[in-house]
Amino acid sequence: MQVFLNRLRPPLLVVTTALGEERSGCIVGFSAQCSTDPLRYLVCLSPENHTFAVAHRAEALGVHLLGEDQRDLVAIFGEETSDQRVDKFATVSWRRGETGVPVLADCAAWFEGAIAAQIDLGDHVGFVLRPVVGGPGDHSGVLRFDPDGDYQPGHPLAEGIERRRDAPDRVDEAELESFPASDPPAY
Repeated sequence: MQVFLNRLRPPLLVVTTALGEERSGCIVGFSAQCSTDPLRYLVCLSPENHTFAVAHRAEALGVHLLGEDQRDLVAIFGEETSDQRVDKFATVSWRRGETGVPVLADCAAWFEGAIAAQIDLGDHVGFVLRPVVGGPGDHSGVLRFDPDGDYQPGHPLAEGIERRRDAPDRVDEAELESFPASDPPAY
């Protein structure tokens, strides 16, 4: 199975979220469009990651596709950890998006998605997103996961931060039903 997975080389994304004034973001390698009608996108976060602790309570996520020249963002959002009070947003240009999430100024493309469901998938939790707004960025190409690279994803939570795997799946059925099935955002 590992040979198959290594050949997939998924795109690396930066996923951001906010709850009040608390911001967080991390590198994500597990994601996919999961529905066309209605349009939905799945992003998987590890409960061991600080971003999960914020996202689990948040209303939306920002999803940023990295250009092939953006290895520096992998270092910031994948090798630094907010568990140690590192402000990952201090060295990057960003703005508060329509949903309140941080939107990075530099990427290949981005969107903000309302969290429609959270599903326990094993060692990751899937966040099903309803795209709200998005657009292109100025970077070209796509930065992909390199199984032979030196990137080490996933930082364990610092002592004292509770792991949230015991939280129930959150599916807001009323919210899911209220979204127009054939009205995806135009971007």
